Amino acid sequence: MDNLTMIQYFEWYLPEDKTLWRRCTAQAKRLARFGLNMVWLPPAYKGANGVRDVGYAVYDTYDLGEFDQKGSVETKYGSKKDYLTAIKSLQDAGISVLADVVLNHRIGADGLENTQATETDFNNRFESTSAEHPVSVWTRFDFEGRHNAYSDFKWNWTHFSGTDWDEATKRQAILQFHGKDWDKNVDSEHGNYDFLMGADLDMSNPEVDAELNRWGKWYLDTTGVDGFRLDAVKHIDSSFYAKWLSDMRAYRGNDFFTVGEYWTPETDKLLAYLDHTGHCMSLFDAPLHFHFHDASCADGNYDLGSLFSNTLAERDGYHAVTFVDNHDTQPGQALQSPVAAWFKPLAYGLILLNEKGVPCVFYGDLYGMPHENMPPVARLPRLIFLRKIAAYGYQHDYFDDQNVVGFTREGDTEHPDSGLAMLISDKAGGEKVMYVGRQFSGQRFYDCTEHCWESVEIDAEGCGTFRVLGGSISVWVTLPVYERVQIET
Repeated sequence: MDNLTMIQYFEWYLPEDKTLWRRCTAQAKRLARFGLNMVWLPPAYKGANGVRDVGYAVYDTYDLGEFDQKGSVETKYGSKKDYLTAIKSLQDAGISVLADVVLNHRIGADGLENTQATETDFNNRFESTSAEHPVSVWTRFDFEGRHNAYSDFKWNWTHFSGTDWDEATKRQAILQFHGKDWDKNVDSEHGNYDFLMGADLDMSNPEVDAELNRWGKWYLDTTGVDGFRLDAVKHIDSSFYAKWLSDMRAYRGNDFFTVGEYWTPETDKLLAYLDHTGHCMSLFDAPLHFHFHDASCADGNYDLGSLFSNTLAERDGYHAVTFVDNHDTQPGQALQSPVAAWFKPLAYGLILLNEKGVPCVFYGDLYGMPHENMPPVARLPRLIFLRKIAAYGYQHDYFDDQNVVGFTREGDTEHPDSGLAMLISDKAGGEKVMYVGRQFSGQRFYDCTEHCWESVEIDAEGCGTFRVLGGSISVWVTLPVYERVQIET
């Protein structure tokens, strides 16, 4: 598949109207026409808050909007039937579908259990702050509304390492259950970052391992998805996903695409995780997102030449999924670090037209975010389409200035008229002599963003003097590509 291009098809504040799956079905052909060939759909199973749940407060992973649980049959996004129809419609349009898999925790238990637990320090999970004592915890998951459909497995406290609420004392604390250890091979923040929220799954428990294996196979069979987006991987022993994905791929019979969320600004941690898991997945390039955020807030005083420095895209582009914003970074969320609106077209140009990484477009940037009163990102469909038809061939980087940087792509013979030159600026405008290839000698390039109106002639050496306005982006392409873009976007 040429130039993999993903879209995260949701944002946090979508209306609770149970229509996302149907909107996805209606948009499938349009997404494919833009050049989007991979869709990451939100968690499709029942959350603790029913129709109000975005999907990360996981309750029942077997309920895809089919059973009357947590106050609704459908999820926030629709019914199981709608979900399966959306997947089929996307696949029929030539788009692969990634399911959002959240296995770290469970929330919204059906009943209390009594056990013993030790309180641990929030900032150092290896340090106990109490003696072991009796607790009453929400860890019994019976799923009575599902009536044992698809699975009769019931969760109890022995399947979890700990939780964060003692009902007996009405007190919040990180509780490590009797006889339990936190997972090894997790992020070192807080000493050991196994525990994140809710009832934390004990991945060393053989019953848990067997149930998650059964569920994964059921999910693949039931939905027919093409791959996974894995949530919160830094909180789960890295050996778990190495084995689980191996089992799922053996069952499916192909090496399907998977991307994990390991939220950190430290690229070394991402590289270490990839090593520990045998490179069984790609990872989101969070360090690059933070660079975009910082540059967008620096009032033109950020060194754009260092944008890709020490990012996953730079150090292991093959396993990098690049992005500008997502549901966690948007305003109002726990990890909020939104890229300023003026810089978003620049950032999208950098990831969509680049040879490094698989770019991921955010739903809120393509369609707008009414909750934040934010319109769609200007010219984003055009940049996505340019990736589809023009972003091919060898790349030449020109990150040799603090304020005006870019790159060129030479194009290839498989994609007629492909090739491009891209420049961005975060301060005053400027120009740069860049090489696009001798095959373009004598041809003229035109700015698809329509910020610069005068064309650029390519000289006998294959170079052109390309321009960009201040705080802007320009993408220069051949006349046939320019005309096609005008017609199709």
